[in-house]
Amino acid sequence: MEQKSRKPAPKRPATQKQSAPAERTMKQTVIRHLILAVSLLVIGLFLVQVLLGIFTRHGRYREVPEMVGLSLDEATELAARNGGLRIEVSDSLFVPIYDGGVVLEQNPKAGTEVKNGRRIFVTVNSYRQKMVEIPYVTGFSLRQAKNNLESVGLEIERLEYVEDIATNYILSQKFGGRTIEEGQKVEAEIGSGITLVVGRGEDEEKSRVAVPRVVGMTLYEAKSRLWDSGLNVGRITSDEGVNQLNERNARVYVQSPAQGVVTSLGSGVALSLSLDDERINRGVTSADEDARRRADEEAKARAEAEAAEAEAAAAEAPAADFEEEEFF
Repeated sequence: MEQKSRKPAPKRPATQKQSAPAERTMKQTVIRHLILAVSLLVIGLFLVQVLLGIFTRHGRYREVPEMVGLSLDEATELAARNGGLRIEVSDSLFVPIYDGGVVLEQNPKAGTEVKNGRRIFVTVNSYRQKMVEIPYVTGFSLRQAKNNLESVGLEIERLEYVEDIATNYILSQKFGGRTIEEGQKVEAEIGSGITLVVGRGEDEEKSRVAVPRVVGMTLYEAKSRLWDSGLNVGRITSDEGVNQLNERNARVYVQSPAQGVVTSLGSGVALSLSLDDERINRGVTSADEDARRRADEEAKARAEAEAAEAEAAAAEAPAADFEEEEFF
């Protein structure tokens, strides 16, 4: 028998023989590239951190010195000696009890840790108060007159009400006890008060107003709100620690008469100021509760009065009918 000839096994293509080593080589290359990329990223982050530390002087702090009470030149020199701090004037006030050019406030405050070269913002006392021309507001409504005065930095000294049909319109204005006439140029220091003579009608009901709530407001806001309502600012008392420098940040925590009380136009409202947020918040809560209780009592009184009137009217009705029958 003839032996059957074996067919030779088919040869694999060269590409197939080399596929496994090629895949391993490719994987190794990818891994090497990944490792290299991660290494470069870590090195880059490290360099960025180092450079940021250099440029921002990381870890190098200075304690801000006390500058309040110093002249602007003295404060500037002291700041430069403490890590090259820089002084920048952000505001100016006029407080008569201090010399002109004296630092009144600073931000950040003394003792605060800051980086070298940081700017320190200061409020400086002016050498004299700025003068402005008093606007002529006679003939204006009370609200318009108040807004015009406030727009130039003035305020109302007092509202003087006199009987006139032009209710809540300005009949005349006075400064320093003298009446200002139309066309007359009179100057006053910013913050000065102008007395306004205001009309009030003969109708007693229209000459009364409910006191608004000013608890929680700054003194400036409280004054403006009271003047809008035709009321004067009464006695002002302050907690310990409130002074000419920080009074603008203090807020009202008690007012008298209280919110909602009905009083005559031109009446005064006494105010108490504090810098204590907790005390102010308690005052706001108490004022709101008192106002709600007063409103409930007034509503109850009105309902009882209306019921009494209705009962009286009902009692009179039969008697009237009886008299009419007798007449006929």
